Amino acid sequence: MSRTAIRGGLVVTASDEIHADVLIEDGRVAALAATGTPAAEAFTAERVMDASGKYVIPGGVDGHTHMEMPFGGTYAADTFETGTRAAAWGGTTTIVDFAIQSVGHSLRSGLDAWHAKAEGNCAIDYAFHMIVSDVNQKTLKEMDLLVEEGVTSFKQFMAYPGVFYSDDGQILRAMQRAAENGGLIMMHAENGIAIDVLVEQALARGETDPRFHGEVRKALLEAEATHRAIRLAQVAGAPLYVVHVSATEAVAELTRARDEGLPVFGETCPQYLFLSTDNLAEPDFEGAKYVCSTPLRPREHQAALWRGLRTNDLQVVSTDHCPFCFSGQKELGRGDFSKIPNGMPGVENRMDLLHQAVVDGHISRRRWIEIACATPARMFGLYPKKGTIAPGADADIVVYDPDAEQVISAETHHMNVDYSAYEGRRITGRVETVLSRGEPVVTEREYTGRKGHGVYTPRATCQYLN
Repeated sequence: MSRTAIRGGLVVTASDEIHADVLIEDGRVAALAATGTPAAEAFTAERVMDASGKYVIPGGVDGHTHMEMPFGGTYAADTFETGTRAAAWGGTTTIVDFAIQSVGHSLRSGLDAWHAKAEGNCAIDYAFHMIVSDVNQKTLKEMDLLVEEGVTSFKQFMAYPGVFYSDDGQILRAMQRAAENGGLIMMHAENGIAIDVLVEQALARGETDPRFHGEVRKALLEAEATHRAIRLAQVAGAPLYVVHVSATEAVAELTRARDEGLPVFGETCPQYLFLSTDNLAEPDFEGAKYVCSTPLRPREHQAALWRGLRTNDLQVVSTDHCPFCFSGQKELGRGDFSKIPNGMPGVENRMDLLHQAVVDGHISRRRWIEIACATPARMFGLYPKKGTIAPGADADIVVYDPDAEQVISAETHHMNVDYSAYEGRRITGRVETVLSRGEPVVTEREYTGRKGHGVYTPRATCQYLN
């Protein structure tokens, strides 16, 4: 039996802040006791960590990543090995990645392919959502089987005609099935049919630079698709989770639905909170680094996103981590913005950027943990195994230095990509030590993890619906 004690830190969860010692036994949290009390003094352990002056927080749960994802004739630059290692460096100890069903193939074959990519390669624990690209009777039956075995969420796309796109009828059928089997439909809400018209027209006018990616993918078309997805889910009697919400108008649709009492949830990402169309407009094709979908919006949209996070009309911040190198990958779209691979790196930066949001007064410490750890764990059926520090929970724990200063840079990050979306940004707060199921993955800013430590974690259904 191996024991670790973390002493003297401020334990911060979604619900509490307490100066407490944490006892870990065989990979799980065994006990907490207020620092200095006889109960805490009685903790005995082979390994003792001093967290005085530090926060002790649950490991982050990133509910939206795309490791090794094929897109636009290339692949996301992070493998499960490099991507989960970078996640650990950033204080994230669980990812939920997306397995992809290809048109004409089964859900099972897509899921098996992603298991093969991840198994034995991950530094931290992982789970899967399923992208449903081809809705038919066989697919619908498979959805039931996947829910039973712990793949309990299914993503559909109103965007990308000819690739992932589902029409309203296909979406409705999948939603009806989810209403029956307890699954959660996740929606990429953009009107892809209309966007394709605007792309064609922009290119015909000679508007080829990266900034036009943001101009054709209009906020109103995100809001329209969000509204349509909400109403289809309402017809089906199904819950809905809208991914990477970026626009004021889309937040308004979610807020209205939640005010009506509908089981509708929304996620945003750090890129929408910290970056804007100013980045997309950077000269010399530099803007290509910031091409993702939904796109970055004008800076004035950020206030609505922060407000949504404070009022719980947005519940989760994930990364949509889907990195493509500037050299050789983003450059595929020189002269035609529609050929720039859509996606940005971020799995390593999320916990730190959200701590900066605490420093800046956008959110509280507990809300930081709620949107980055506890709520994604609950949303995707991983709580309380993940997302909190409590007896019985996995000992996925981060010792976090709230006073350390750092400058984000591609020179020092661990993601397998040749640029940082936040290059040169000075922030306060830094991960110091990371435990995954009690094992040190990062020890005082040294990597001590290994590929294969991370295990596949089946999930229960969404815990906000029970």
